[in-house]
Amino acid sequence: MERSTAGIADSLRQLEDGSSLGGRANGVFSRHVGYGSDQLHWLYGHLRSVSTLADAAWQVEDPEMGHALLRLTGPRLESAMFGSMLLATWLDFLRLADIVLRECPAYSTERLFMDMHRVQQLIEPTLWALASQDPEKVEAAATEMPELMGKLTREFGSIRDGARIAMENSGRIMAAAQLVEMLTLASALRMSLPRLPPAVPASLGVGLVMGSGGVMAGSQIVVSAEWVEMIRRLVQAGVLSLPAISAAVRIHGGQVMMAQANGDLPKGVRDALGESPEVRGMRVTDGAGAGMSKAPKHHVLPKEFRAWFEQRGFRGDMDIDKFCVRLEQAHHQAIHGGGNWRLGRTWPNEWNRMLMEALGEAEVEAGRQLTRNEILNIVAARMKRYDIPMKFIQGGRG
Repeated sequence: MERSTAGIADSLRQLEDGSSLGGRANGVFSRHVGYGSDQLHWLYGHLRSVSTLADAAWQVEDPEMGHALLRLTGPRLESAMFGSMLLATWLDFLRLADIVLRECPAYSTERLFMDMHRVQQLIEPTLWALASQDPEKVEAAATEMPELMGKLTREFGSIRDGARIAMENSGRIMAAAQLVEMLTLASALRMSLPRLPPAVPASLGVGLVMGSGGVMAGSQIVVSAEWVEMIRRLVQAGVLSLPAISAAVRIHGGQVMMAQANGDLPKGVRDALGESPEVRGMRVTDGAGAGMSKAPKHHVLPKEFRAWFEQRGFRGDMDIDKFCVRLEQAHHQAIHGGGNWRLGRTWPNEWNRMLMEALGEAEVEAGRQLTRNEILNIVAARMKRYDIPMKFIQGGRG
């Protein structure tokens, strides 16, 4: 993913160059190139976060805490995966604009500028949601991506055909045919684009099958057995959601799969990911259907001691707001000593009091500040004792 993102960055820099798209039509398309470059900041940030959390997961001793930290990478991984996919598509449109401006003077600059503005408005809400780091917004954006990619494919085809017709009307028939071929080959969307008349529209496969040599293949997608195994493990570990992976397969599968209605997962996706209980129990659904309850969020690392934790390494991607869990109201009140938090603090086993005393005693015994991993190991043991699930979600400050 980092390599593909770096490739997109290089292509954007080339288009931004004065001799390419950035310098054409008096620079009016520079803002569109700049918009793509701006998205790289949060994409790289998400990839750095994934690396930081993954490193922490491998270093912590408690295996359940390690898995919990690894699950925190899920929304960021999904954001980066779909964000890079959408940014690559935006790059397709920038290349399209570059070729049309260079090779098709019959297609007006004003019309092309409005085309690009319309496409940007289509992708902007999804990119904003993916950049938000809100798991529910990321999940919703991911599951809606196939429909969006279908719209973008049609937009690309419409601009391509408009340029062809404009050249044909100006009497440049052969040049029009060459232009269409050039535009189609320049696009990562070319596998989904319908063929030009008089050929019939492409008939795309809707399923994937495991072929010889351990390769899963369909009419528009080839995925290695290693990729399938990696995705299966990440889904079963709770790092990636199956609805998001299903959406990614639909997108790569072409128009028919992108248009497929939500509901049961495509058979090819189920075949690829196996018949485990995790897979059998999942459907393509919205956040509520996926089990995202609205139960209270509990800060496992007490908020009133934020500065204490920050001094011991809980900053940035490991901020204490990352270590929240959903608890039923009764469970939440029980670990805090009842509904009145002031009275609850007088109970020696109240979560915040108990945890900070345990951490304080551990520091006295060690004769130094605890490391972040040492704190996480102590926290993990106490979470098991209090039946607190190690399924962390993003919390809020305050």
